[in-house]
Amino acid sequence: MQDFIRIHEKDNVAVALRPIKKGEELAVGGHKVKTLEEIPQGHKFALRLVAAGEPVIKYGFCIGNAKEDIPEGGWVHVHNLKTALGDLLTYQYEPAASPLKESEHAFFDGYRRADGKAGVRNEIWIIPTVGCVNSIAKALEKKAQRLVTGTVEEVIAFPHPYGCSQMGDDQEYTRRVLADMVHHPNAGGVLVLGLGCENSNIPVLKEYIGEYDEQRVKFLQCQDVEDEQEESMRLLEELAVYAGAFSREKIDASELIIGMKCGGSDGLSGITANPTVGGFSDLLISKGGTTILTEVPEMFGAETILMNRCETPELFEQTVSLINDFKNYFTSHNQTIYENPSPGNGGISTLEDKSLGCTQKSGSAPVKGVLAYGEPVKVKGLNLLSAPGNDLVASTALAVSGAHIVLFTTGRGTPFASPVPTVKISSNSKLAGHKNNWIDFNAGRMVEDKTKEELAQELFDYVLEVASGRKVKAEEAGFHDMAIFKQGVTL
Repeated sequence: MQDFIRIHEKDNVAVALRPIKKGEELAVGGHKVKTLEEIPQGHKFALRLVAAGEPVIKYGFCIGNAKEDIPEGGWVHVHNLKTALGDLLTYQYEPAASPLKESEHAFFDGYRRADGKAGVRNEIWIIPTVGCVNSIAKALEKKAQRLVTGTVEEVIAFPHPYGCSQMGDDQEYTRRVLADMVHHPNAGGVLVLGLGCENSNIPVLKEYIGEYDEQRVKFLQCQDVEDEQEESMRLLEELAVYAGAFSREKIDASELIIGMKCGGSDGLSGITANPTVGGFSDLLISKGGTTILTEVPEMFGAETILMNRCETPELFEQTVSLINDFKNYFTSHNQTIYENPSPGNGGISTLEDKSLGCTQKSGSAPVKGVLAYGEPVKVKGLNLLSAPGNDLVASTALAVSGAHIVLFTTGRGTPFASPVPTVKISSNSKLAGHKNNWIDFNAGRMVEDKTKEELAQELFDYVLEVASGRKVKAEEAGFHDMAIFKQGVTL
C-alpha cells in the first residue's frame, strides 16, 4: 500500500493514504519531507513552505489560499486554508480535445418497452400526485406484493409531501418529476394515485405526461370512488398482467443511461472512487452510452474543466448559465456560495477541494448536453444536470432525467436509495468491510493493489450485471426513496 499520493506534478501538497505519524520521513521524488504533526488518512500535508496568501495546489489546481505560513511537512486543512473563490465570474471558452475513442460493443439483458425504450427493471410503480394519499399508496404497496411473480420484480410506492399548496417553480418541479417518473422505462406498469382537490391533480398532471400507453399507465382519483383500495388493487392486477408479459432480452449497452453522484465524501473520494467512476463513464461513452453528472454546487471551483470540454460554444454558454443560475439561487436566499463542505467530508478543506474531486466522475469525455432540472436526456454521451448536492434530491433528479442506475460514491457510507438501482461505491476498504450491507463496490483497492483502469473495467462489468437483474444492496434491503427539489413558498 502507498503511504501518500501527489496527484499532479504541480501540487504543493500530498494526500496521506494511511495515517502518518509525526516525524515520519517521506520521499517525494528526490526530496524528503518530514511530517511536523500527525496526518490523518485522506488529509493533506505541505511538500514545501507555502507562504501566507499563496495558492495551495491539488489536482494541479488551486484549492484555496494559505491563511498563514504553512511549513514543509505541516498539516493542511481548514485551520490554515481558506477558499479563493468569488461570486459570479466571467468565463472564457477554451475548448479542450477529448482523447476518448470508440470501443467494442457490450450488452446487457434488459426489457424492451413498447415505445422502444430499454429498462433494467420490470417493476410496478405507484405514484401519488399529492402527499395526502401517501398512506394509501404505501398500504397498496404492501397488499400488492402478491403480484410480484414471474417477470414482475417489485411493486413500489413513491410517497412525497408535495402536489398541493405549492407555488411557482416548486409546483412545476413536482409536476415535471411525476410526469418523468410515469415515463421511466424501469416501470413495466404505473398507477397514478390522486386525491381530487390537489393543485397537481390527475387532469393537470396528464397535460405534463402527454401521450401514454393506456395498458401501461392507469389513473385513480380517490375522491371519485367508494373504496379506493379495492379499485386500486383491480387496476394493479391489470398492470401486473401487462408488465408480466415482458421478459429480458439482449440489449446494446449504448442504450444505458447512468447517473453519477457523490456524498459523505472523504479525503480519498477524489483519489479512488470518483476517478473509478470517471473511468467507467469513459468506458460506457466509448461504447455509445450515456452518463449524467449532477450536484452543481459541487462543480464550483472546477467548472472551467467542464466548460472547456463542452463540444460547442452553445453548450459552453449553457454550462455558464448552469453554474451562475445556481449561484444566484444561493444569493437570493442570502446564503454563502462557497460554504465549506459538510462535516462528513473528512480531509476536504474547501469547496474547490471537494469540487475538483467530485468532477473526477466525469472522466475525459466531451460534454454533449446540459439539462434543466427534470429535463430528460436527449443526446448520448456526457450530460450535465441542474440539481443541488443533496443526496436524495440529486439522485432522484438523475433518475427522472432518465438514468437507469445511479452510481453513488461515498467515503462515509449511506443506506439510502433512489427510484432506480443505486450502486454504493466506497472510497476506502475500511468502509467496504465495516458496512458491507450498504456498499456494493470497493474502489478503495486503488491504493492497495488495483489500478484505476482495472477498477473501472470491474465497475463496468458489475453495472452490466445490475442492468441484467442483479440487485444492489439497497434493493435487497427493500429501500426505495424519492425526493423532489423544493426552493419556494408553501401555502
